[in-house]
Amino acid sequence: MDLVPALDEPLKKVLGPATAKVMAEHLGLHTVGDLLHHYPRRYEERGQLTQLADLPMDEHVTVVAQVADARLHSFASARAPRGKGQRLEVTITDGSGRIQLVFFGNGVHKPHKELLPGTRAMFSGKVSVFNRRLQLAHPAYELLKGDSEETVDTWAGALIPIYPATAKLESWKIGKAIQTVLPSAQEAVDPLPDSLRAGRGLVPLPEALLKIHRPHTKADIADARDRLKWDEAFVLQVALARHRHADTQLRAVPRRPLPDGLLAAFDDLLPFTLTEGQRKVSGEIFDDLATAHPMHRLLQGEVGSGKTMVALRAMLAVVDAGGQAAMLAPTEVLAQQHHRSIVEMMGDLAEGGMLGGTEHATKVVLLTGSMGAAARRRALLDLATGEAGVVIGTHALIEDKVQFHDLGLVVVDEQHRFGVEQRDALRGKGKQPPHLLVMTATPIPRTVAMTVFGDLETSVLDQLPAGRSPIASHVVPAADKPHFLARAWERVREEVGNGHQAYVVCPRIGDEDEDPKKRKSPEDEAEKRPPLAVLDIADQLAAGPLRDLRVEVLHGRMPPDDKDAVMRRFAAGETDVLVATTVIEVGVNVPNATVMVIMDADRFGVSQLHQLRGRVGRGSAPGLCLLVTEMPEAGPSRQRLNAVAATLDGFELSRIDLEQRREGDVLGQAQSGVRSSLRVLAVIDDEEIIAEAREEAAAVVAADPELTRLPGLRTALEALLDEEREQYLEKG
Repeated sequence: MDLVPALDEPLKKVLGPATAKVMAEHLGLHTVGDLLHHYPRRYEERGQLTQLADLPMDEHVTVVAQVADARLHSFASARAPRGKGQRLEVTITDGSGRIQLVFFGNGVHKPHKELLPGTRAMFSGKVSVFNRRLQLAHPAYELLKGDSEETVDTWAGALIPIYPATAKLESWKIGKAIQTVLPSAQEAVDPLPDSLRAGRGLVPLPEALLKIHRPHTKADIADARDRLKWDEAFVLQVALARHRHADTQLRAVPRRPLPDGLLAAFDDLLPFTLTEGQRKVSGEIFDDLATAHPMHRLLQGEVGSGKTMVALRAMLAVVDAGGQAAMLAPTEVLAQQHHRSIVEMMGDLAEGGMLGGTEHATKVVLLTGSMGAAARRRALLDLATGEAGVVIGTHALIEDKVQFHDLGLVVVDEQHRFGVEQRDALRGKGKQPPHLLVMTATPIPRTVAMTVFGDLETSVLDQLPAGRSPIASHVVPAADKPHFLARAWERVREEVGNGHQAYVVCPRIGDEDEDPKKRKSPEDEAEKRPPLAVLDIADQLAAGPLRDLRVEVLHGRMPPDDKDAVMRRFAAGETDVLVATTVIEVGVNVPNATVMVIMDADRFGVSQLHQLRGRVGRGSAPGLCLLVTEMPEAGPSRQRLNAVAATLDGFELSRIDLEQRREGDVLGQAQSGVRSSLRVLAVIDDEEIIAEAREEAAAVVAADPELTRLPGLRTALEALLDEEREQYLEKG
């Protein structure tokens, strides 16, 4: 069905080419419908003045304030040598603070006439500093004449909508453009089924659009937001429900383990009992594997909760049933680590076809891009003949020449590190679609799992296996208290003296040219110091506070054989301190390592710090994580580090992480490379709406998968799922 013509009308026809061009280039708005869905960020009350006291530096702001005084100065300059230059300085106030507006040259005449003391207006411009005072230079402004007919029409009474704006297009100009297209809102087709809308007491869509743009009361805003949040949650969940439904229509080979086969033999070998959580999650996976359509399951687990064990048992169940299982790891270090630990855990059961292999044994093969030609040929042959039941590899598994005999299960470790196309290519190597298990050690809040991973069923491992030790975490303020950093190196020496090992993590390798454009935050800019580097820090430590200890480096640009050799030496206890980049973030398992020092910890995200910290405390001795930073105590970076130090709960940290990032990252660029569709829905705050929308969507799709009886919903779905997003969901 075509989009509703009135809402599909190009803005060029309605607003003129100049305005339409700015809206398209700077705000991504192309049609009347796009503009109607560009909602106000907040509202100003006519009687309430904006807080000038905490204006952000270097940002484009819109404020409502009153002129306190205005002064015209003359001055001499190169352009006006006889003192004919003019500068108008206007001070505005809102009760909380004051700021100066500055106008120069011919630009002074209009504001000099209009901005008289007592005048109220909306001002828009970029906040800068001159003579240590905040100012807005040449701001755009709109007078607020409370009794004028035009102002009442334009701003609809008491509440002034403030829109997400740009330097090229102020909030009130967007407001006037919306005033022009607002009558078209009456023709908006409602995507919500009548029964759902009525059952939840939600206002119709045309009314919601009117109330969000032209509210008369705060209750109008609440009504509109409640309704529009439901639209976003429901349409998205319908898209995901349709994909889940389509997956149930695909055929897959059911894979059931043999009662006395490879899996049973492996379980008999285990020197420990599985946790309650591992048994429960394994049960969910085995139930999925036994069905005739592909499993799509997300396995989330805290760092060290035993996800690899659960995945290995699923892989062995598939081998039992005559299939092959592939595990895709994001780095060669991790692929080699998984291969080593799986072969160790399986013992004789990993020696299929070899002398000493037991009756149920299979072959466990490693395939990475850097393998020698002979080893690679052997591995490819084992996969093609079915000799290898289990293969662990990097993206090398995806290459065209890799053929499987009967691929039954794909396990993807650390899902967020793979492109959609890579996962899709591996899934395409089965004769029928293989079952899919996605693992992540980055805890994902439930609502994010329901949106970003909404087409996957979710299992959570939140219990740590017996024998895991607690990890103490502390922030080390290197600039404020240098003696704390000296003490950190003493602690490393103490741990090594007790027979343990340590990691030191840095954000940068140190053999690259520093590109000033790559600095990540204003705080980086402020201190003008590139991030600390592995090669520099390793040299400093070996010559200074850690001299006489065995210090080695590990980073992503080392040749693969060198990386593997370094990891083997560290795992064998031949290295005391490993200075590394985040290449050790995921999956590296050295139980004897008890302390980690993270340099420039403020340069890492919350979830990344939690991941890194999970590399220590993996044995019987307690772990210690020291977060070194030079950031000032009051800044947001320190607050983030304090939050990490305060809790080991990854789910709590992932909420903090999400609250600090822009909401759009959740669904938009971070996941699919396209602009986020969420405008009023907040995945953390609106958990209840998302959960209810998921249930409603599942019921609607079960009853009418093609949505033939709901044309409005189909229209909204087409608008949400442009071609790029549709492909992202399909490949999942």
